[in-house]
Amino acid sequence: MYPNPQRNEAEIVLEGSPAYKGYVLERRSSRTPYLVAKRLMDVMLALVGLIFLSPLFIMVSLLIKLEDPKGSIFFYQTRVGKDEKPFRMYKFRSMVSNAEEQLEELLAQNEVRGAMFKMKEDPRITKIGKIIRKTSIDELPQLWNVIRGDMSLVGPRPALPREVEQYSAYDKQRLQVMPGCTGLWQVSGRNNLSFEEMLDLDLAYIDRRSLWLDVKVMLRTVKVMILPNSAY
Repeated sequence: MYPNPQRNEAEIVLEGSPAYKGYVLERRSSRTPYLVAKRLMDVMLALVGLIFLSPLFIMVSLLIKLEDPKGSIFFYQTRVGKDEKPFRMYKFRSMVSNAEEQLEELLAQNEVRGAMFKMKEDPRITKIGKIIRKTSIDELPQLWNVIRGDMSLVGPRPALPREVEQYSAYDKQRLQVMPGCTGLWQVSGRNNLSFEEMLDLDLAYIDRRSLWLDVKVMLRTVKVMILPNSAY
């Protein structure tokens, strides 16, 4: 385990949960009432969010177009969801149009250990992109993924196919549930955490998940968006 003061954030979110003794998932039958209630909550809150945040969507779209008139407003990327099923995840475009083509040249500068790529001073990020990434506004179009059933509001970070190719059988346990727009990783230090720490948080969430835990994670996510952290 890697020491990190940010882990206290996860401990706060998980406060009151039973002691965590392993990463074995419960049988799906015992989770059915929770999963049904979670899905209803996901769809209801995602619909309300899309309606309530529509003025923000319009404003961000205009700013993206003003900075790069030829580029698209939205960015989509193939991610790996529940049971390793690929899906198309949507975000506001925060990088230059040819960001994917430039990635190969930047992989050697990865600042996160494990099967993830993060770079604090990523030259591909646009000016408006820095703002919407800092506040996680770029993630809001994923509410559409929630309505489609690709994602949940709360769950493990959706992985890229190239990341999953590096996963061990142990790592793939995080793919046994629906990925989320937010999760313990996002409210517990995010880019300050290694892949191993992110995996620990994902598996802890999977073991302890409940509607109350989901609500606590969402409330802390709102706090992170209002008081921007070190997201990049």
